[in-house]
Amino acid sequence: MSRWLTEAVPRGRIAAFRTLIYLFVAADLVIFTPWVRTRVSVPGDLYRPLLIGRLLPLPTPTETLVTVIFWALLLLALLAATGRAPRLLGWTVCALYLEWMIIAMSYGKVDHDRFGLLVALAVLPTAGRARHGDATRTEAGGWALRVTQIAVICTYFLAAWAKLRFGGLDWLTGSVLARAIIRRGTDLADLIAHVPYLLIVAQFGIVAFELLSPVVFLLPARWRLAMVGFFYSFHAVTIATITISFAPHLAAMTSFLPLERVRPLLWARRLVGRPAPDVSGNTNQDTAEAGAAPEPVGASAAPEPLGDQAPALGRPAGP
Repeated sequence: MSRWLTEAVPRGRIAAFRTLIYLFVAADLVIFTPWVRTRVSVPGDLYRPLLIGRLLPLPTPTETLVTVIFWALLLLALLAATGRAPRLLGWTVCALYLEWMIIAMSYGKVDHDRFGLLVALAVLPTAGRARHGDATRTEAGGWALRVTQIAVICTYFLAAWAKLRFGGLDWLTGSVLARAIIRRGTDLADLIAHVPYLLIVAQFGIVAFELLSPVVFLLPARWRLAMVGFFYSFHAVTIATITISFAPHLAAMTSFLPLERVRPLLWARRLVGRPAPDVSGNTNQDTAEAGAAPEPVGASAAPEPLGDQAPALGRPAGP
């Protein structure tokens, strides 16, 4: 079990995931949750903090407090996205965003799509330093990704549990999706709603999909990616029909993806014809100018270690 929890991953994947998550936090402040700043106009006696807000305890939001959190979190999230000071900036962003969410969710409505993102923010500082494109592997980074993946799947599974716990079998056979379409449906949803019994079938399918979501951990890598693709397609349909995005959840779900292959800065360098730096910071052009011929693949005297992961017996070292 411990080996599964700490399965080593390339450091480049951690660097890419870290950049994506912190950029999403910055985007969340200005795109998805700018309405949190309007909470200061709500009377303070309507503020009912979540349990964590009562245990700490946290102050009642004021205009000054919310404004300071907004600008500090925006600036620090952008700095953290660069990968600098991963622990200091990571823990600070995690604390500020948690307070931002406590303020947002302490007025009667709690969104469950934030769970995976909050867990990702809590575990990313433990992954240590990582550079884009670094192929060496890290167990600490693997643990951070695995915990985030578990949080993502728990979001699905516990959502189904809540549906059956509070709605019972009536949730499956009732008019849940019909009401959602009436409230916030699109033209596509209106077309679907006219198909007899299709919404009932969809409700059974949603609960089945959520209950079976942990199966993703039992699948081989290729099929696991296919199932994650199905998760994304499910949310695409949700957005297209009842305009619910689950954007924070979708950001956290990238923990399943081989993000180290996505390198937009490298692609941009290639487009403009500039040499791409290697992990050590040198470029291929620098090597050529120094008079050193590039070393062919497999010509090194001894394989480099895989960071925190020892090479398997009888297998070459490498990612």
